[in-house]
Amino acid sequence: MAQPRVVFPNKVLPYLLLAPQIALTLVFFFWPASQALYQSALREDAFGLKTSFVGLANFRAVFDDPSYLNAMQVTAVFSLATAALSMCVALVLATSAERIVRGKTFFRTLLIWPYAVAPAVAGMLWLFMFNPAMGSFAYMLRRAGYDWDPLLNGDQAMVLVVVAASWKQISYNFLFFVAGLQAIPKSLIEAAAIDGARGAKRFWTVVFPLLAPTSFFLLVVNTVYAFFDTFGIIHAVTGGGPAKATETLVYKVYNDGFVNLNFGSSAAQSVILMVIVIGLTAIQFRYVDRRVHYG
Repeated sequence: MAQPRVVFPNKVLPYLLLAPQIALTLVFFFWPASQALYQSALREDAFGLKTSFVGLANFRAVFDDPSYLNAMQVTAVFSLATAALSMCVALVLATSAERIVRGKTFFRTLLIWPYAVAPAVAGMLWLFMFNPAMGSFAYMLRRAGYDWDPLLNGDQAMVLVVVAASWKQISYNFLFFVAGLQAIPKSLIEAAAIDGARGAKRFWTVVFPLLAPTSFFLLVVNTVYAFFDTFGIIHAVTGGGPAKATETLVYKVYNDGFVNLNFGSSAAQSVILMVIVIGLTAIQFRYVDRRVHYG
C-alpha cells in the first residue's frame, strides 16, 4: 500500500521551516569559508598596513614549507591513532555494558560523563596526571624505571595527546555503539547461539557486521573530530611541542595566523585543511561505504 503524500497547505511554510538552518549554514560555514578563500590570495606587509593580491603564492609557500609537511605527517598519525583507539575502546565498553544485568543504566551514565568535559579541561586533566614534575602517574612511571617526560620527548607527547583526545571521544562512540547493539534483533543472536556460534566467533560473524553502519558513521565523525575538535586538547597539553612533534594542521593554522600574524598563509592552510577533510569524507563514503551492509 502506497504511503500517503504529505502536502503543506501553505507553499511558503517549507521555506520558513528551512530558513533558520539555511541562515546558520550561510553565516557560520559559507561566509567564513568565502573569507578564508579571499584572504588566502592576499599578503600583508611587515607592518600590517598594506595588503596586496598574490594569487596562489601563499599556497606555493605553504607546500614548500618543511614544517607544514611535518604537520601533515603529525596529523595523519594523530587522527588515525585517535580514531582507532577511541572506537575500539568504546566498542569494548559497549559490549561489556550489554552483559551487565544490574546497574546497567548507572554504568552507562558514568561512561557518558567524559563527553561533557570541555576539550581544554580534558587536556589539563591529563596533563596534571602525567606532568613530569607533579603528576601522580608520571611519578609511578619513574618509580617503575621509565623515563617519562612528554615536555621533552616528542613520541611521549604524541601518546599523551592521543590518549587524552581518545578519552574525550570514547563516550560519544559508546552511545552510538550501545544504540547499535540494542537495535540488533535478539532472535539473530539466539539463532547464532543455537547454530553453535559462541563468544568471539558470534560477535565477529553476527554482531559486528550488523554494526557496520554505526562503525562507518563513527569513522567519519572521528576523522573530522581528530582534525578539528582536538585543538583545545593539544593547546592545553603540549602547545604543539616539543619541537612541533604534536603540531597538527589545525594547530599550525592557529599558530601562523594568531601567533605569527601571517594571515595569508594561515588562510591558505585553512583552505587546504577544508579540502583535505572534504576529500577524506568523500573517499570514505565512496569506498568504505561499499563494504557496509545495512541489512
